[in-house]
Parts: sequence; structure tokens; C-alpha cells
Amino acid sequence: MQKKTNEKHVLTFVLVKPVNSEPSKTKSPTSSLPTIPPSLSPFISTTSNHPKSPPNPATTPTDTMADLVKHFLARPIQLADQVIKFADEACNNKQDCAELKSKTEKLAGLLRQAARASNDLYERPTKRIIDDTEQVLDKALTLTLKCRNNGFVKRVFTLIPAAAFRKMSSQLENSIGDVSWLLRVSAPNNNNDEYLGLPPIAANEPILCLIWEQIAILYTGTLDDRSDAAASLVSLARDNDRYGKLIIEEGGVVPLLKLVKEGKPEGQENAANAIGLLGRDDESVEMMIHAGVCQVFVKVLKEGPMKVQAVVAWAVSELVKHYPKCQDMFAQHSIVRLLVGHLAFETVEEHSKYAITSVKPTSIHAVVLASNNPNAVHESSNNKLTNDDDFKSRVSHPSGLKNQQPFKMHNVVASTMTMKDGVKPSNGLLPDSHQKLNVHHSSSLSMSANGLHKGRELEDPETKARMKSMAARALWYLAKDNSTICRSITESRALLCFAVLLEKGPEEVKFNSAMAVMEITSVAEQDPDLRRSAFKPNSPACKALVEQLLQIIEKADSRLLLPCVRAIGNLARTFRATESRMIQPLVQLLEEREAEITKEAVIALTKFACTENYLHLDHSKAIIGAGGAKHLIQLVYFGEHMVQTPSLTLLCYIALHVADSEDLAQAEVLTFLEWASKQSHLIPNEKVETLLHESKSRLELFQSRGSRGFH
Repeated sequence: MQKKTNEKHVLTFVLVKPVNSEPSKTKSPTSSLPTIPPSLSPFISTTSNHPKSPPNPATTPTDTMADLVKHFLARPIQLADQVIKFADEACNNKQDCAELKSKTEKLAGLLRQAARASNDLYERPTKRIIDDTEQVLDKALTLTLKCRNNGFVKRVFTLIPAAAFRKMSSQLENSIGDVSWLLRVSAPNNNNDEYLGLPPIAANEPILCLIWEQIAILYTGTLDDRSDAAASLVSLARDNDRYGKLIIEEGGVVPLLKLVKEGKPEGQENAANAIGLLGRDDESVEMMIHAGVCQVFVKVLKEGPMKVQAVVAWAVSELVKHYPKCQDMFAQHSIVRLLVGHLAFETVEEHSKYAITSVKPTSIHAVVLASNNPNAVHESSNNKLTNDDDFKSRVSHPSGLKNQQPFKMHNVVASTMTMKDGVKPSNGLLPDSHQKLNVHHSSSLSMSANGLHKGRELEDPETKARMKSMAARALWYLAKDNSTICRSITESRALLCFAVLLEKGPEEVKFNSAMAVMEITSVAEQDPDLRRSAFKPNSPACKALVEQLLQIIEKADSRLLLPCVRAIGNLARTFRATESRMIQPLVQLLEEREAEITKEAVIALTKFACTENYLHLDHSKAIIGAGGAKHLIQLVYFGEHMVQTPSLTLLCYIALHVADSEDLAQAEVLTFLEWASKQSHLIPNEKVETLLHESKSRLELFQSRGSRGFH
């Protein structure tokens, strides 16, 4: 028996593994095929004319994609032909082989049909299905080879159980189902009235095949079908982060961006929604940036319907939120300018003139703005012109100015123009031709803006409010920790827009505006140049903004309170010594408020009283005068842990700067600090310990003689 097992040809049939024993994914589709039969030449004859390493099919012409698909299909088609040939030559199990031959012929026909339709095939499922089909055909080839044996001895050693044929028949049937599904789902303008169902390959991962189907529709369907497919992907991405990853990995971003760019409004909304939901991590957002999301979003923000623009603005905020490094990429594509234009629409006068500014704002442009609207107050990025008188009236009537004298602004414009070579006052009009000036420029220089905002006035109030809300939200995340973008925002009229919206906007618009202001002021706190240029004490926009922030803090009854308190604290170094009215509202927040609000109020007051603030002495006296010392002592004694240390720090600063205060002596602050110095849980670091020691020494020096009398 041992000798017979070593005879020629027997090793091929006795307990031999399939010819394709390794997974097909780990070898080249033609690694074991030295030549390609002439029958396959129509499907692969053009392969050699293309590069050996084809680029990503999702972003290359369909010709390259077609050649790649033909390359995938070459080996399975050859294997199918060999199975058919060996099944015809079977000497045993002829009936079972005839059934395998029938199914293989059907599969081979589908594979050839796929090769002919290679331009339309969706690459991701094609690779997966063809790989699985190749493995099945390898096994079928091994099985039919066994059935060719002739001779008694060989038949003894090649007994094949009936279950093997049943299993192979089932696998071939599954492959037929997979390839049939692939052809149907990849067909251009497929009729979606008939449900395609899921292929057998979806048994282990049905969601993946559902994603394949929707992405295939995005590539080949009608605009309405693509809109529905985008809505389905939105549902999947919203339900599960893993599904969002699968959508990106399976090539869903490129067709979604294409739909955002050229679809119907509903489809654009769905696709933009999907993009916003998919950008949940650095890697995903970076891939979208490379796919061209910035260019697509810019186009929509310039020309799209307002509802779509609102969704796109939201998507921008989501992408920047999850990948802050892309802030500059969006800024380079003028998205900040476009968002400010949307924010200014119907918020301040002559908003449309701002919307058509160049990518790099210039002082000449500021002159054009001023000449178009003598009533408008605009700060040029180079000249920084301001006018308090015009501003007072403007704040009172943000939607329409009355009884104004345009003479001052006209003179400012004229004098500014003379500083620019080749720039002359517009038509030499005199101040008394105010109406003619507006009419003239509305028909000339504003032509592009009118095209940009065409039909916007007819949008319903809810859509307009959502647009402003999403624009403010996008600016919020774009401005976060980015000095360049904050400078771009503050050099526009965005601060004035924020002031008006904080006063009169809907609740959601107010909140997003407050958060944007908080981030801008946070950057300005760390950037002296930005702070000095954007938040000058005599700046009209700054005055209006601070006024609204203080009003919100005084009311202290909305979710805007927290960002507004932080914003005022961030601006602590911009206020003059005579401006102490912001201290009283902050001190009032120290009494019986939520711990988080109290902590933020303490931190804001600390920025006024700290040594780094040049006017710390004046601000410390104002805090004492508002009764802040007693509140701080109570907070350290009885407040929550998150409030105790900040309160102690603020009290130390006040004691250090105003050690001779009678109010501090009456409040027994020295005794309190001596007690606090013994409480280790109140002193988290060396800085607080040093500050506590210095303030206590200072109090002892100034109150050692008179403190006993106060006590």
C-alpha cells in the first residue's frame, strides 16, 4: 500500500490540499497562471498599456478602474473554464460533475458580463466578491480533477463523499448570487423600485453590504436615488461610529462630496449632513480634506440654497471640532469670510458689500465699503478708522439708521482715498447726494453681492435663523486657539454682528455667538497685538459687544451666562481704570449660584485683580467696594472644593494689592489667611502657597497696628 501511494500521478489525487491552498488575497491574481487563454484576451488586452500600480480608483478615470477590474477577473474566468473542461472529462460521479458544470457555466457567464461592465463596477465589493469566488472555483477545480481518475486503483484512493458535491454546489450558488448582486447594484440608474436584497456574502456582515449598495447608488443612481442613498448613510453614521468608519473605508466620501456639489437641494442637505457626521476623528477629517471638501463647501457657501448652506456651515463646525488642525485649510479657502458674510446678512447694513470682499482684505476695499454706505462704520485692517458718534446711533438702530449725517464718514472716505494712488472719490458726489450714492452703488459695485444673496430675502425666518446659528457655530470652532483666524474675524464686522445677535437673535443664535466671542476673547487674552487692535476701548464694535455681555451677566438667568462671564474675564486687561461697572455684576454671581458659575466668576475677577493686570489696584478696590471680600471668605469656608482654591487665590491678590483696606481689616482677612495657610487641601501648588505667604505678610505689615482696634 505504501508503494502505491508513491506512484506517479497518485499524489495528485490522494489527500491533496486544494491547488489554491492559500487565501487568494495574499497572491497575485495571475501568480499560478503563466499564460492567459485567447478566449480571455478581449478582457485583459489593454492591461499592459497602463501603469503597474494603478492609483486609487475612487479618484481616477473610469478607464483605469475598468482595467483594474479586468485584472481582478482574469484568473476567476480562467478557473471557471478549467472547471467546465474537467467536469466534461469526468469518469466518475458524472451526474454530480454535470451539476457543477451547469452552475460553473452560469458563473462564468456572469464573470464575463462583469468584465464587459467593468466601467460601472463598484471596486470595493468587486474585490471582495471576486476573491471569494476565486477561492470557490479553486476548490471546484480540485474536486473535478479527482473525478477524472480512470483505473481501479486510483478510484479506490479518490473516493469522494456525496456531501462534498452538495457543499460545492451550495458555494457555487452563493458565488452566482454574489456576482449577480454586484452586477445589479452597479448598474447605472438602477431601478430602485425593486429591492435588490442582500447577497449571500452578507450573511456575516449585512451592514457592510447595505453600505456597499448605498454607495453604489451614489456613484450610478439618479439625483433622487442618490439623495435617498445619502439619507440612508446619514442614518447609519448617526447610529454607530463603526458604520461611519465603514462608509469612509468603502469609498463613500467622494460620491457624497460630488452630490453636495451638484445635487438637488434635498440631496445636497443629506450629503452635507453625512459629511459632518463622518468627520469624527483626525484621520477621517484629513481624508476628507484631501478629497476636496474645502473646495466643495466654498462653492456651496457662495452659491447654494440657504438651507444647504446652513447644513454645510454645521458640517464645517463638526470637522473643525474633531480636527482643529484643519482650521487653516478652511481659512485659506475663504470660508471664514463667507461665514461672516452670512452672519452679517440682515444683521448690519450693507452686509452684502462685505460678502464679496477679496480673499485678502485691503484698506482700499474698506474705502469702497465706506463709500457705498456713508452710514456704515467699518474698521479697515490697515487704517482702523472709528467714529463714536455714528456708532451710538448705529447701536440704537441696528437694522436701519435714521437722522444720520453722512458728512463725517464721507470726509473720512475721501481723505483715505487720497492716500491710495489711482483711487478717486466715487463720482465726486457731495454729502447731500446720499440717496443717489446708495442707488448708484447698489446697481454697480454690489452686482456680485446681489447675485450671491439672490432670493435670500424670501427665505423663511426659521431658515435665516438657522443659517446665522450655524455660521456662528462654525466661526466658534474656527476661532478656537487660532490667532490668525481671530484677527480675520475681528477685522471684519463680525464683532458688531455678534453684539446685535446677542441682543436680538434667537436663543440658539445667541448661544453660538456667545461661544464664538468667548473663543475670540480667549485668543486675544494671550495675543497682545490682537487684543490691542480688536478690542480698543474706543472701538464701537467692542463697546457694543461689552455692553451686551454685561447685560447678559446682570440678568444671570440663561445658558449664555457662562461664556459671557469668561469673555469679560478674557477682556480684563482692555478696560480703563474708570471702567469698573463690570465688577459689580461679577461679584453678585458669588452669592448663592451654581458652583460652576461661581468658579467662572471668581476666575474672571482674578484676571482683573492679578498682578499681571496693570490696573490691578483699581480693580481690587472695586471688588472690595462691591462686597467681594466677605463673599470670598464664605466660599472658602463653605463652598464646594472646585470653588475654594480659586476664591482663596483671588482673596490673596486683593489682600496683596490693598493691604491697608479698612474693609479687609473689618472682615478679619488676616486671621482668615492664617487659618487657610494651615489647610493643605486649599494649597494645591507652590504658586498659591507663595501668594498666600506674601499676602499674609503684606496684611501683617499694614494692619499690625490698627487691626487690633478693628477686632
